[in-house]
Amino acid sequence: MTAIAFWPGETQVLIGLAATLAASCLVMGAATVRAVRRGANLTEVARLVPDLARLLMRLSTDRTIPVRVRGRIFIAIAYNVQPINLIPDFVPIIGLADNVLVTLWAVRSTVRGVGHEAIGRHWTGTPAGLAMLLRFAGCNK
Repeated sequence: MTAIAFWPGETQVLIGLAATLAASCLVMGAATVRAVRRGANLTEVARLVPDLARLLMRLSTDRTIPVRVRGRIFIAIAYNVQPINLIPDFVPIIGLADNVLVTLWAVRSTVRGVGHEAIGRHWTGTPAGLAMLLRFAGCNK
């Protein structure tokens, strides 16, 4: 009699990680091409992720931001660090899709919830990067 394994073998995990990495690269590549076609500078696109991480960190510690808005950042962090998600991370290609969607939800709703003034106050990147973030969040002036 063969026992049913609850955790996949090392090979399955490696295949899942490789497939997720490949899918992530394709999505990021497509987003980069789209942003460049819309007039964004490639350097600004590359700097957006670390600038966004700094922004979310600063917003999450700002006591003037409502708790419900800061809570969205904490929900995204907690969801991404827990080992069990809606779709397990070892599932090829779509395993990290729920993580990406939760993170995108948190970013968009946080940017929309705090307004232009708070985003501008905490943004450490370039004005072009800020404009790109506001376009992504649907907060164009």
